[in-house]
Amino acid sequence: MLGAILAVGAWSAMAANQGHLPAPLPFPTFPRFPLTHLWFLYVLLEFYAGILILRGAVALLDRSGVIRTGVDRLVRLVMRGPLGAIVMAVPVGAAFAADPKWVMWFGVPTPDNSFVSNPTALIGFGCAFGFGWLLHRQVELIRNLERDWALNLILAILLITASLAIAGVTPRLTPMQDDAVRLVGAACYAVATWTAAFAVIGVALRFLSGFSPARRYIADASYWLYLIHLPIVMALQVAVSRLDWPWPIKFAAILAVAFPLMFASYEFMVRHSFIGWVLNGRRAPRNAAMRRQAQSPASTLTVAPQEMPR
Repeated sequence: MLGAILAVGAWSAMAANQGHLPAPLPFPTFPRFPLTHLWFLYVLLEFYAGILILRGAVALLDRSGVIRTGVDRLVRLVMRGPLGAIVMAVPVGAAFAADPKWVMWFGVPTPDNSFVSNPTALIGFGCAFGFGWLLHRQVELIRNLERDWALNLILAILLITASLAIAGVTPRLTPMQDDAVRLVGAACYAVATWTAAFAVIGVALRFLSGFSPARRYIADASYWLYLIHLPIVMALQVAVSRLDWPWPIKFAAILAVAFPLMFASYEFMVRHSFIGWVLNGRRAPRNAAMRRQAQSPASTLTVAPQEMPR
């Protein structure tokens, strides 16, 4: 991915400089490194290492299970109603408010340019990761989000509106100087983040729980599409930059070309290959799947067990 991104970047630079490549930028020195859109994989590795160490320590010290029982009880309280979003937002909002360089328009500052992740990102994304890990111990509690989807959605819309009123509709690229305004903005943004997450999960559980071959396929392909989308979209942006078209038409054209390309690469290069096995789990080879589909008309409406991702 990095090689492809650098190649497109070079093409863009040459296009803007009459076909000449400007002087190359100096190679980043440790710990700085352009993780690009794949920073989330690096941060996940940090979280996995941390949670496994913590899990081992708890298993060693909490042989009676008292700590784990208490944590499970706390998770049940958080999932009891919309107030849980406020509880989960406290550490995230505190991290926003304590960071004098926090730019509200960009939310959690993504740790995409260094091997040392910034504290706000570790707190913001770490809370989501840790809560998801703990929720998986009592996965049936996720149904509470289905019950409260409407209330969470209303709260999310109101808080997002309030956040935009504070940050401004036009992107503001500098931190807020007023401490009181930054505190209110941090609170609104943090709670909006969690109510929106809870609302989206609740809506999905309420209205999208039934099996859909199209949704199943898109879900299977989504990880691969995220991995490869950046250099493709960048290349298309360079291509349309020379056209005197209105930006909505350029935007639509980029999507119209990028999505078929990415889905085609998933179908023919990934879905039934070793890459697909790594990303989504073992699945039947393409020929075997096609034979089953030809033999059974019902197979167009269902997915055999071996075709489901792990």
